[in-house]
Amino acid sequence: MRYENRLTLIILAGGFPALALGLFLLWTRAGSSSWAAAAGWLAAAAWVAGAAAVRRRLVHPLRTLGGLLAGLRSGDYSARARVGSRDDALGELFYEANALCQSLSEQRRNAVEATALLRTVMAEIDVAVFTFDGERRLTLVNRAGENLLARPAAQILGRAAAELELADLLEDSPPRVMERSFPCGPGRWEVRVSTVWERGRAMRLLVVQNLTRALREEQIQSWKRLVRVLGHELNNSLTPIKSIADSLRTLMSRGVAAEDWKQDAEDGLRVIAGRADSLARFLEAYARLARLPQPQRKSFAVREWIGRVLPMETRLPVEWAEGPDQTVTADPDQLDQLLINLLRNAVDAALETGGGVRLGWKIHRRWLELFLEDEGPGLQSTGNLFVPFFTTKPGGSGIGLALSRQIAEAHGGQLTLENRSDRTGCRALLRLPL
Repeated sequence: MRYENRLTLIILAGGFPALALGLFLLWTRAGSSSWAAAAGWLAAAAWVAGAAAVRRRLVHPLRTLGGLLAGLRSGDYSARARVGSRDDALGELFYEANALCQSLSEQRRNAVEATALLRTVMAEIDVAVFTFDGERRLTLVNRAGENLLARPAAQILGRAAAELELADLLEDSPPRVMERSFPCGPGRWEVRVSTVWERGRAMRLLVVQNLTRALREEQIQSWKRLVRVLGHELNNSLTPIKSIADSLRTLMSRGVAAEDWKQDAEDGLRVIAGRADSLARFLEAYARLARLPQPQRKSFAVREWIGRVLPMETRLPVEWAEGPDQTVTADPDQLDQLLINLLRNAVDAALETGGGVRLGWKIHRRWLELFLEDEGPGLQSTGNLFVPFFTTKPGGSGIGLALSRQIAEAHGGQLTLENRSDRTGCRALLRLPL
């Protein structure tokens, strides 16, 4: 039996005892049977009409709510129910239903906008993106992917990865860089594979990025920086050598030597030898930076490492803020050199202003963070901090920070330098993975 019919029977059954009692009293005590019959029919009609009104008042709101839910199920979030007073239960129910429709409408609008943005980004980025289903058939490809395979999406969607010669790239592996030839041409590529889920199904996401152009541009920039630095240093040495050599040649070509020609010749040769030595030291420093060996890793305590390096700096007492006991696996010789370079720079800066130096370490998530703070004048220019052979110190080599960062990155870590925010000075932060 339908819910409406059951509800009607319940309403009629609830009023039947009172109606029966009333008709009985009218029939037994009324003076006229015709008047009692008329009154009985009138009471019965009122009883049925009242039951129908109650049914309508209960069923109509439920039908309205059912219509709202049907609209939500079909994706129509524009319908709204007319809300009376929120003080009663029915008004509160319709108010919450309208709020649900409004919330879902806003969420769908946001989702549509986000999807449109994602499609635009996918179409414009210069990274090939492919999605394969459980049977390794292509289900999605962006414009860069079409260019990679040199075929439009209509010709490759639905095809197996083996047909597209991409099956070997879908194997589980960490991100890797490889030399490979695609239909668009050969090059050096970064390949990333991951698993994503769509409607409860596992999908394979393949991302292929062309590194050839970026690596070539970076290589060109590196060569330009190297040539600029080498040219500057060579000119600094060769210019005075050429000038002095020309002067000595002029002196020797006079025929009759001046009385002090020997002294002039000795002074000129001394300058030439000095510049040659300087040039040799420069080239040796460059070779040292270029041939940094791979770390020979060993396990050692951080406190032992700090305690081994600090006594090497005797010009200024260094405040030592001890951190937790921790062991790292790294190349102790390379880390010694890194810390010596940072410590020497910090002490040099502190001596300029008469300040101090503070060293300490802590554990942050899965990283060892060692900090070195000085109270010097701070950094004047941060753009050239890690440029090899750039230095602001008289007699400096300009490879200390570059070598230190190279050591940190060889260990999978990071090295940053920045001005302190609490006072003047510089703060060096070394992060090493645990």
